[in-house]
This record gives sequence, structure tokens and C-alpha cells, in this order.
Amino acid sequence: MTDPRHALGLRAEEAAAAWLTRQGWTVLERRWRGPGGELDLVCRDPGGTLVGVEVKLRTTGRAGVGAESVDRRRLGRLRRALAAYAVDGGAPATDLRLDLITLDRVDDGRWRLRHLPCVDAW
Repeated sequence: MTDPRHALGLRAEEAAAAWLTRQGWTVLERRWRGPGGELDLVCRDPGGTLVGVEVKLRTTGRAGVGAESVDRRRLGRLRRALAAYAVDGGAPATDLRLDLITLDRVDDGRWRLRHLPCVDAW
């Protein structure tokens, strides 16, 4: 039996990928796993920068907002994963960036998508 939270998380990643595509981004990978960890989305932004995108969904405020879950330790794992992806794909080790997309349910039941660029870059 599939965990409904997992299915909701997949739908959140799908919504984030669709939104980024409409903004002119290219989605290269979804749920990429490598030696450094996992990246929800690996993309190229319109300027050509390789971007790892962490997608966080919150259905209630009990656990706080999505941005609060990305601490220094998680950023380190995401950074290692993106670097591993870049090396495996032959991309230059410069112009790498981590972005965060949060989806939070608002009072009227709709979802609010927020893109927080450059939570970490090098």
C-alpha cells in the first residue's frame, strides 16, 4: 500500500517541475540519487546554471514552514549530491546552485508555491 504522504510529495515535485518549466527552466532529473545523497529536481535555469532544487511541502503549520527544514546539515548533503551529479555529468564545478521550492496550504485550501533561489551557491 502506498503512503499517501509519499504520493502527495511526488505531486508537489511534479507541480514544482511544471512551474519551473513554465519559467524557462530545463528539468534534467527527478529524484536523482547519487553517492552524495538525493536531489528532488536537477535543472538548468535560463542562464545555464546547474541547480539542485529541494521541494518541501507542508499541509499544516504543525511542523513549521518548509524553509525551516533546510538546515546546515541538509544543505551539506544537497551540496554533495549536486557536486556528484555535476562530476558524473561532466558539468563544470562552477555555477552550481541550490534552490528551495516550498508548497504550503493556505487558508482557502489552495497551495502557495514559493521559489527561494540561491539558498546555497558556489
